[in-house]
Order: sequence, then structure tokens, then C-alpha cells
Amino acid sequence: MTPDEILKVETYMKKLFGCPALQVRKRPQKDDSAEVYIGDEFIGIMFRDDDDEDEGETAYQFQMAILDFDLE
Repeated sequence: MTPDEILKVETYMKKLFGCPALQVRKRPQKDDSAEVYIGDEFIGIMFRDDDDEDEGETAYQFQMAILDFDLE
């Protein structure tokens, strides 16, 4: 993901979740995704999905794992 994409996604997620501490950070050696943090805590990965069809749409998918012991 480009720095411009990361900034746009981060701004959107901060507004959507009402969380100014949320950060989207570039992943080392990866161009198709970024890491998502709240403060210093890693919470998930944001993937860019480029549409292979004629329309050329781009979507962003946020993937977050929730472990069972986190729910206790």
C-alpha cells in the first residue's frame, strides 16, 4: 500500500471506529498490506485487493483475530 493509501484508510478507520489512537503502518517488505495498531498494540492486517475485472476497483479488507483468552 502506498503512503497515500495508508493515510486515507487510517483516516477512515479513525472516524468509523471513533478511535484517534488507531494507526495504520507500512509492513516491511510487503506492498499489498499494512499493519493496524491501537497505540502500541497490534490488532490486525489491512489488505489491498485490486479487482482483476474491467472496472479496476480497489477494495481494502481488514483482518483481525480475536483469541479465546482475550474474551475472558
